[in-house]
Amino acid sequence: MLPNRPISPSTLSVKDLLWQVAWSKDKCTLCGRCTSVCPVSAIELGVFRKRTLNTDLASAAPPSNVYQVYHGIRQKTDPAYACVGCAMCNLVCPNDAIVPMHSDEADKQRFHINRGGSPRSRGGRRNVPGGILDQIKFIRISMLTDPALDAGRHEFELRTLLGRVLPPEENIKFFKENGWIPPVREIYPLVIGSMSFGALSPNMWEGLQLGVAYLNEELGMPVRMCTGEGGCPPRLLRSRFLKYTILQIASGYFGWDEIIHALPEMKEDPCAIEIKYGQGAKPGDGGLLMWHKVNKLIAAIRGVPTGVSLPSPPTHQTKYSIEEAVAKMIQSMYMAWGFRVPVYPKISGTSTAMAVLNNLTRNQYAAGLAIDGEDGGTGAAYNVSMDHMGHPIATNIRDAYLNLAKLGKQNEIPLFAGGGVGKNGNLAANAAALIMLGASGVQIGKYVMQAAAGCLGSESDRCNICNIGQCPKGITSQDPRLYRRLDVDMVAERVVDLFLSFDTELKKIVAPLGRSTTLPIGMSDALGISDYHAAERLSIKYVV
Repeated sequence: MLPNRPISPSTLSVKDLLWQVAWSKDKCTLCGRCTSVCPVSAIELGVFRKRTLNTDLASAAPPSNVYQVYHGIRQKTDPAYACVGCAMCNLVCPNDAIVPMHSDEADKQRFHINRGGSPRSRGGRRNVPGGILDQIKFIRISMLTDPALDAGRHEFELRTLLGRVLPPEENIKFFKENGWIPPVREIYPLVIGSMSFGALSPNMWEGLQLGVAYLNEELGMPVRMCTGEGGCPPRLLRSRFLKYTILQIASGYFGWDEIIHALPEMKEDPCAIEIKYGQGAKPGDGGLLMWHKVNKLIAAIRGVPTGVSLPSPPTHQTKYSIEEAVAKMIQSMYMAWGFRVPVYPKISGTSTAMAVLNNLTRNQYAAGLAIDGEDGGTGAAYNVSMDHMGHPIATNIRDAYLNLAKLGKQNEIPLFAGGGVGKNGNLAANAAALIMLGASGVQIGKYVMQAAAGCLGSESDRCNICNIGQCPKGITSQDPRLYRRLDVDMVAERVVDLFLSFDTELKKIVAPLGRSTTLPIGMSDALGISDYHAAERLSIKYVV
């Protein structure tokens, strides 16, 4: 069903599209739900003309043509409106008359997606199957009688520390010289990583915050959530729930005017301040909040005009070294909150991470280090950054921990790992492996979106339009018609379910180690892998 126009080199057929909409004329009642719910306007109501041959064998009249006009669903073939396979049309169809089908050819549209002179910016998951974390096994199982072996019967205290933990003698010396002690927070080892108010819809963000508050106040789990770069709603800054939040300041400084102005009215201190220097999904590249998502609310919170794209510089433009960053950023943030709040930097996974860590060890202000590996991200970067740049998190965290162990500071500076944790669904196993490699805690982002809100994106390039503000589930959209589909209470309920299930699985993993009151941080003798070179690189056991 091509439009009535000359066929040009850019004209495609439905067969050329990655996703092809199958529509049944017999089942369809033309209710219009599918066309109204499609986030990319890939389908439209069409008028069709059908010719049938009328032959009457009983008469001598010659055969004649009979023309019939009917209405139906037509798929657009313009790549700008290509179906993304989200299947929202199928979800709302009362008669199961329509469904997107994946093309039987894998390379469709490869040469048609770069339009307007811009490279394709994909808003979804990195298409890299597998990972080293999924290959690691936990091989140490205690054969001695220990109550911790029964994970369902024993009481566990799975907690970690965020903040600079100085030895007692250094703590006393630091207090005498400076008049204060570096603050430390006891938190849950699984942190909801930085996803900004702007990247996520208001309903999604509020649902996450509501779930975190319930986990803290009703279940006693000290779960924390990082705001990401973009500030947060003014009412949160002035509420008692701020203590469950890690405020992030990043290279764009978005939202920080609002935060600074709210300082005198804050009822609670935030859990911590995270200074973002890099993100694993886009190392060396800044994030981008496209203009589609910058509505009046987002513009007001971030202090920018409405309807303009908001790129974040790859690094803080006023900082030229980690030493200067510590001197300017970390100490100034400490002073802003009266030296009561831990402040730490977040960097991309990179071969230069050890240089950053070595500088932090020489400064007693840094409360920790968060390293973000290459496998995370939901679409604020170009494909070339997501697919061809970055460093795996496992080796970066392992190198950092072993480096701290050589300096005798492995219990002093907490390391937090992120980037692709649980990307194949093995969240607890991946987190436990990173903790035993040396991480004090793990940050997740994409996993929460998929588990708590029913994200439709997949590695087969299904949906993945997070970046353009047309998320069919309303997770990453700023359009009220889309994000109102997302029930805030249901998101919060799913967040609670996620953490409870993670807690159970993590206990099942650490119980055989005989641990019940402390995390097995750096307990690498409990790990094994069947890849010899990976075992050598990570300094864990080679098992076959």
